[in-house]
This record gives sequence, structure tokens and C-alpha cells, in this order.
Amino acid sequence: MKRTILLMAGVCSIGTMFAQVKKPAAAAKTTAAKPAATAAVTSYKNNKDSASYALGVRIAQNLKGQGFEGVNMNVLQKAMADVLQGKKLMLDDAVLDKCIGEYQQKASGEKAAVAKKAGQAFLAANGKRSGVVTLPSGLQYEVIKAGTDTSKPTLNDRVTCHYHGTLTDGTVFDSSVERGEPITFQLGGVIRGWQEALQLMTVGSKWKLYIPSDLAYGDRAAGAVIAPGSTLVFEVELISIEKGD
Repeated sequence: MKRTILLMAGVCSIGTMFAQVKKPAAAAKTTAAKPAATAAVTSYKNNKDSASYALGVRIAQNLKGQGFEGVNMNVLQKAMADVLQGKKLMLDDAVLDKCIGEYQQKASGEKAAVAKKAGQAFLAANGKRSGVVTLPSGLQYEVIKAGTDTSKPTLNDRVTCHYHGTLTDGTVFDSSVERGEPITFQLGGVIRGWQEALQLMTVGSKWKLYIPSDLAYGDRAAGAVIAPGSTLVFEVELISIEKGD
């Protein structure tokens, strides 16, 4: 899996968003047919207005991607105008990041609570299916293919795996299978759900994992698709083990 998804990463600073306005990450892959390409529409008569609109789009896309879609647009526009026009700011510069952080934390917590409730309902129903094993931690798995080897990895080992990761609704957020290239990583450096499951797997086995949010990313988002509090589903094949120290 891409290191930005599997590896435990910190929360990005919002300052980066304004330091370099860039195109957001691509949306999750789906099986739906792609719409036909359309010709670009130019709505403004001069480059200044077109660039202004383009900047607004990029800033808004980044804001939305970081969970700020519910901000007060009137206040946001006033703040931008105050800065661009050199006016006195209504908030002291020292408290700006604090205000942003508190808002992010509150919004993330609200989203996580909704997602966790949905995830708990999913896991409760899923655990009743034949072949699904629920471990004391809450991790669930079912064996798709048994391994032919007896070797199992430890947290110090490097493992090579193929995987296909989705949300509970089937939305794909990452897949080495679709890329046609397995990934190698140290087992101790990935999310807890993977750590627990792979230590039970033998080389050659393929399992389907159902990972509750507290064994994945908790109340944090991961990338553009995995929202705070998300339950994750993976098909994982353990290809090989490289013993660590």
C-alpha cells in the first residue's frame, strides 16, 4: 500500500495548503464508467479573472479535502480580502493556528462519531456470517486461501504482500492488485489491524480483513477517501517474509 495510506502518518499542516496551492489527490477508484471528456469552458474575458477563479477553486478544493466545507463563507471572504488589501486583521496572528486546529478537531470528531456508529453496525452484522472470525480486539477476518507454508511474520520482519483496500461500501481507496505490483514493508510500521492479522497468517495465505477504526486510523482521516472513524476492508495475500533482527 502507498506509505501515505498504510503507514501511520501525522496530520498535515494547513499552512502547506496556502504555501503551495496545488491540484488535490485523485478521487477513489470506482467501477462506474467514466463520463465523456468535455471541452474546457472559459467564462471570463481576461486572464486576471480566470486566474482569480482558478485560485478560488484550488483553495476551496483543498479546504474541502481537509474538512473545512462547513466554514462561514462570508467571514472567509472577508479574511482573504483583509489580507490581500493590507487591512488590520480581526484576530491576532498568534491565535490563528489555534482557531483552525480547534475547528478541525471538532469537525473531525463529529464525522468520526457518525462513521464509527456505521462501522459498528457493519461489523456486528458481518460477524454473524459463516466463516468470519472475530478476535478479542474487534478485528474480523475470513480465510480466502490457506497458506502452504508454516512461517509467520513478527513485527520486526519485512513482508511482501498484495492487497485490495476498500471502505465498507466497496469504494476502493488503494490496491496493489490493480497496480500489478506487491508492496514490501516492515510489519511493525503499519496500522494495528494489519499488524495483528499478518502475525497470524502464513506465507501463501490470503485473508479478508475487516478492521474497526481504532485498529486503523481512529479519528484521523487518511488521504482523500478514508474519513475519520472509518472501518476498513482489505483482501491481503502474504507472499513472503524477510526475517528482521
